[in-house]
Amino acid sequence: MGKQIPDNIISRKEEITSQFMQVLNDHMDDFMAGRAVKMYELKDIARIMCLHPVHISNVVKLHTGHHACYFYEQRILEEAIKLLADPTLSIKNIAHKLDYDVSNFTKFFKRFTGETPSSYRKSL
Repeated sequence: MGKQIPDNIISRKEEITSQFMQVLNDHMDDFMAGRAVKMYELKDIARIMCLHPVHISNVVKLHTGHHACYFYEQRILEEAIKLLADPTLSIKNIAHKLDYDVSNFTKFFKRFTGETPSSYRKSL
């Protein structure tokens, strides 16, 4: 019979994951509102949480089944979709607002949606 994981360890995984999501979402809100000038990397979030980036990544993966960067990418994708709905914003401006150059933004967007930002916009 296997050992059961103590509740305090399970709750610590939940706590770290929850704190990661909170810091990530607060930062993305600040970034999109212009209150932050650059996108955080995992090491920046780890510094705020006073934990090692690899530890955060491992705990988030164990708790959710997804790497920490998955949640970052999903949030960026959500913001991109919102911005693409505004026809007054050029794709170049959207890419720069999300801290990408146009080529990398197009690759990023296509990887997650299967279409380019311009074809997505046309389908709206």
